[in-house]
Order: sequence, then C-alpha cells, then structure tokens
Amino acid sequence: MNLRPIRTRLRIAAIIALLPVAALTACGAGDTSGTTPAGAQASPAPTDDPVAAVRKVDSVTALLPADIRKAGTLRVGSSIGFPPGAYYPNGQDKPPAGQDIDLADAVAKVLGVKLERQDASFETILPALGSGKYDFGTGNFGVTTERLKTIDFVTYINDGQGLAVKTGNTALGKKVTELTQLCGLTIGTGAGTTFEATLTAQKGVCAKAGKKPYDVKVYSENAATLTALQQARIDVIMSTINGLRYQAAQPASQTTFLGEFHRLDVGFAFKKGSPLTRAFQAAVNELIKDGTYARILKKWGTSASAIDTSRINPPEHT
Repeated sequence: MNLRPIRTRLRIAAIIALLPVAALTACGAGDTSGTTPAGAQASPAPTDDPVAAVRKVDSVTALLPADIRKAGTLRVGSSIGFPPGAYYPNGQDKPPAGQDIDLADAVAKVLGVKLERQDASFETILPALGSGKYDFGTGNFGVTTERLKTIDFVTYINDGQGLAVKTGNTALGKKVTELTQLCGLTIGTGAGTTFEATLTAQKGVCAKAGKKPYDVKVYSENAATLTALQQARIDVIMSTINGLRYQAAQPASQTTFLGEFHRLDVGFAFKKGSPLTRAFQAAVNELIKDGTYARILKKWGTSASAIDTSRINPPEHT
C-alpha cells in the first residue's frame, strides 16, 4: 500500500482543523477597511461579547405574530461552515461562533425570543423553509433575482462572490474581473450556492471567446474544497468574499485572495410571504442604531461589509 496519499490527506486535514481556531482577535486588530483582514496572524477566537448587553425592545417585539410572541421561540436552520460567518471554534460538541451566530442571537434578544438552532447543510435550508421546518435560515445567503422568486430576505450585511488560489499560483494575476479569465481551469465551489449558479449559467462565455471551457467541481463542505485546492485537483476556489479574505489571512491555509468578483446583499432567509420579515428588519435596524451591529462586525473583522439600513427583498446587485 502506498502511504504517501494517506499521509498527504492527514497533513491537509490537520491544517484545515487548525483554521477555525485561528480566528480574529477580540479587539478586531488590523485595518477594518477590508483591504487588510483583521487577524492576519493566527490568534484565539474572539472573547468579547457585544450581544450580552442587547435587550428586548417592546416596539419591535410587537411586530411579531401573536403566536410567536406567545411561544417565545423561533426555529432557525443554521449552516455552520467556516469563519468569520459561522463555525465551530472548539469542536462540534461545543456551541458555534461567528458573525452570523452573533447577529441572529442579537436579533432574537431584541425580539424577546429564544432560538432553537438546528444545524443543516447549506443547500437544504432554503427548500426546507417552504415546508415550515424552520422559521428562518442563516448561512450567508446572498440575495439573487432567482432566489427572490421563492424566498424573502431581510438584509444584514453586504458580502458576495470572491476567488482564491493556492499561494504561489500567479497564472491569474492579482485579480479576476471576468469569467473568461477562468477558461480552461477547474473551479471548486459550494453546493447550492450563488457561486455554483453563476458558474453554471455563464459556462458558455469561454466558447464565445474561443477558449477552452472551465470545469466546475461542487463540494458540500468548505474543508473539502480547500483540500482539493491543496492537492491540485482544482485551480481556484469561488466562495464568499469575507470567508476567502479570512482564509487567506491564515498562513496554514496557503491561499491567496484574488479580490471581489460580484457583491451581493446577504440576509436572513424566510419562506415567501413570511409574517416575520418586518420584525426582523426592525430588529436589525435597532442593532445598527444602538451600535451593537458595528461592534459585532468589528469583532469578526467584517466592518467593510456593513450596511446602513436593513431592507426587505432588495433587488440583486448588477
């Protein structure tokens, strides 16, 4: 038996396992403009807790349906992927952490309800909203024209699509602005994401440009995508801007961020026609007004993705 592939897989798995621990510093050290990610050096997970001081706001709670106010709970389908959005800093038997976790918890406190968090794979959450399995979903869901046909969104951040390569790969230069730059390459991305949809819908651009088409490999977990990059089974990763920035800031990941490709509003997701959207919008805007929102984003190094006000179902960015 050839032990080299096994040793390689174990080494990469060990690297990946270390990445979530190397979260941003508690004080949000570094440039929060977004050009230099906070936590460029591996550091402990943030210990500050801006959510602790959040209190119920009666005028916002009044926007909830009476049955929800009486029950006092909301079921959230939560995709736990990778920092800074949502991840397990201390193992899956311990509570998750991240920007999405803090924002959902803060909104719940403003609304005066408890969250029943159910971990779910990213691609299963939006379909499950229609069946009533969850009251809302989190997972860095970008607002797109296609999703707006069946899903309601309440925005809480502006993130979007970015690309990264293995450190040392200079074939694409420092920035990708057109998909034709990816022609002939193999791109790794997440299942059920806007990245997969964009790459699939635009696959003909290479033929139109007289170039070899790119190939798309879809993975259910970020760790698998990173492993594929390190093993040279893919040439480039397409994922969230904030996630790739964070990943590139961790030396163990050996990735280089190639910049933003397409910005998207990101929001809490609900079934179409949900009676919860107005209450969630008011709660997010309350957090923006009282400064909690800014403190949460500073904690996770994502201040460059802040929004001025939450919106319900804004059109997709063009």
